[in-house]
Parts: sequence; structure tokens; C-alpha cells
Amino acid sequence: MQRYKIVHHTYYNFSAPVTLGLHELLLRPREDHAQRIQSFDLRITPEATLLWHRDVEGNSMAIASFEPLPTQQLAVESEVIIQQYNEDPLDFIVADYAVHYPFAYLDDDRALLAPYAAAGSPGGHGKVKTWIGSFWRATESIQTYSLLLRMTQHIHATLKYQMREQPGVQSAEQTLARGTGSCRDFAYLFMQAATCLGLAARFVSGYLYVPQLTQSGSTHAWAEVYLPGAGWLGFDPTTGAIVGADHFPVAVARLPESVPPIAGAFSGAAQSTLEVGVWVSCC
Repeated sequence: MQRYKIVHHTYYNFSAPVTLGLHELLLRPREDHAQRIQSFDLRITPEATLLWHRDVEGNSMAIASFEPLPTQQLAVESEVIIQQYNEDPLDFIVADYAVHYPFAYLDDDRALLAPYAAAGSPGGHGKVKTWIGSFWRATESIQTYSLLLRMTQHIHATLKYQMREQPGVQSAEQTLARGTGSCRDFAYLFMQAATCLGLAARFVSGYLYVPQLTQSGSTHAWAEVYLPGAGWLGFDPTTGAIVGADHFPVAVARLPESVPPIAGAFSGAAQSTLEVGVWVSCC
């Protein structure tokens, strides 16, 4: 077991006084057998009333409500201590019928996984299927995990990572045409390709520990695919590897736009600017 400290500061600065509406916060990491929270501290200015619940995906979401008082800044600061037990991400067993691709999900699983296996980019799957042909042919016998890892590494090797400050996610076709994308763009391309292969995939937002980055960091995104017997397995096309002990999931969703860390509204004639700082370190 290894402990990590994750500090995430977000500041919205407004050019004139505004009043804040409800805000949804997805900042508390998910907990399971591989990741546990030792402590979690959330500070918000102006002071807010928080109501916590689990959304339809099981993510921990806080609804922040504010007094109708004018302010020119919203500050959200979180600090979490994580106990990470996912020391061997390859320690899993795939069900016999799903070891080799292609395979079909069992009927009960298929009913639950249908939304995650649906096409998310109507009309664009033809281009993605053509792209899949650049690293795998349908006549090739291959293990399912090996195919997914190959796709992860192919995205990492052939597309250029580019940090994007703009909101939203590129379509898979845009990422392929431009040859560049952010971590969320690469994750979405991976998801679209997985659904082309008939597999269920979902988007994951969270944090990544990079030992070389001692003074800064960032939020991160990757994808998960459901493999019978193994469950939801994470693949990170930005790093070209399977998700392991250096990844800390916060929220999962069928669509990338469903899980921004902070979402809300304000009233007032003002422009806003955003400042974000993330630090991930061993502790």
C-alpha cells in the first residue's frame, strides 16, 4: 500500500460582482478495493452549504448552494489522502469465453452494458473502423486484452498530445484528422474504437501521479472497458499503458461531458477567468 496526497485548487475570478447559483462538485475520489480515502478536506469561499449524494454512476457528488450575496471570486480547494492498493494492475483473470476477441457479452451483462456499447458519434464510426485497420486486421487471432493494449499504445505512438484549455471534447474523427488531442480526446477516441469492436467502454476523470512533476500536476482522463471476469479495466492512451497505481479515478460516465470537476452558474454582467492548480505527491 502507498499513500498519496492530492491537492486541487480552482479559482473563478469575475470582472464584476456576481451571485452564485448551485454548483455540482465531482472532487471526491471513488473508493473500492484498490483505492481508499484516508482523509478528505474541501474548502469553499464564499461559504457554501453542501449536500452529498451518489449519482447514477456511483460517483460522490456534492451540491453547493450559496447565499445570494455578491462576490468576485469562487475558490474551491480540496485535499485528499489516498491509500492506493492497485500495485499489480495485471492481476486479473478474464472469463474463458472473453479471453480471445471477438466474443459476445452474456445476455444479462449485455442488457446492463448496452448504453456503454452504443455509438457516441453517429456517422463517424466508419472512419474509426478504418483507423482500427491500421493496427489490427479482423483475420488476426488475438487476445482481447492484447488488442486493447495495442490500441492504447498505437494512440500514444501515432498521435501527438496537446494540452487544450478549451472546454469540451473533440470527436474521434477530429482527433484522427488533426493528429493531436488532449487526454480526454484520446480517451474518447479509445472509447469510440472500443464500441466499434462491440465492447462496452466508459470515460474516467481523475488524477495522475507523475514522479518527474514535483511542483505541479493536472487532472487526467482515461477510459475503461468491461471485460467479463476482470470487470472494468482502465487503459490510458495518453501514456500508452494500462491504468495502475499512479491513476486515481474520481468519476466515471458514459459520456465525457458528464463529469467536469466543477459545474455551475452565476448571475451578473461579468466575465470569468479560471485558475487551476493540481499537486500529486507521495506521502
